[in-house]
Amino acid sequence: MLPNREGQKVPNVTFRARLDHKWVDMNTNDLFAGKTVVVFSLPGAFTPTCSSTHVPGYNHLARVFKENGVDDIVCVSVNDAFVMNEWAKEQQAQNITFIPDGNGEFTEGMGMLVDKSDLGFGKRSWRYSMLVKDGVIEKMFVEPEEPGDPFKVSDAETMLRYINPQAVKPQLVSLFTRVGCPYCARAKSMLSERGIDYEEIVLGKDVTPRTLQAVTGASTVPQVFVNGKLIGGSEALEAYLSAS
Repeated sequence: MLPNREGQKVPNVTFRARLDHKWVDMNTNDLFAGKTVVVFSLPGAFTPTCSSTHVPGYNHLARVFKENGVDDIVCVSVNDAFVMNEWAKEQQAQNITFIPDGNGEFTEGMGMLVDKSDLGFGKRSWRYSMLVKDGVIEKMFVEPEEPGDPFKVSDAETMLRYINPQAVKPQLVSLFTRVGCPYCARAKSMLSERGIDYEEIVLGKDVTPRTLQAVTGASTVPQVFVNGKLIGGSEALEAYLSAS
């Protein structure tokens, strides 16, 4: 049975990281001393659930975690520093600290090192999350010991509910834009002034005008979506923000 280490200190481990093309030693004291840290650990970089849901979920809610007293969000995986750095770039997860537990020492110390040789992975981490305060584990969410790769309790929303059930989650905002469009620049400026994060979909780079028309029914940009609802262009966005 996988252990629950609530009330215990995190393992004392030194990680070998790569910063600015140089090897850097980073230990658990650097990560946890005097801080409130959310940690989530997963089987491997670039793997499906980890890339599509686990990392994006924490990255999206990072601002809310910090508003609720969390100093840092740490992702741990039994991968080397080069792999973790490239994964961080691919995920565009600037709000998360990626820690390479290449030798599995931290994961083994947590009692979460499991054998995934059937997948050709060797020893990897079981999926879990935890809230650590000044190096002491306050809460752990360990995925059930079931076949496969269960993902039921270590997600960002479960952790946020534990920290503050009344926490307000950020809106999901995306907008279609075109390079050089002044109305697009205005829409992005309005969102930034409100501290609203957004995802930009650029015509000619990410999608074609045909996709814009198919999705929005419009041929002009910007076209702004909030929580799955089409708001419209920059003037419509201004009215929406003024009313909210």
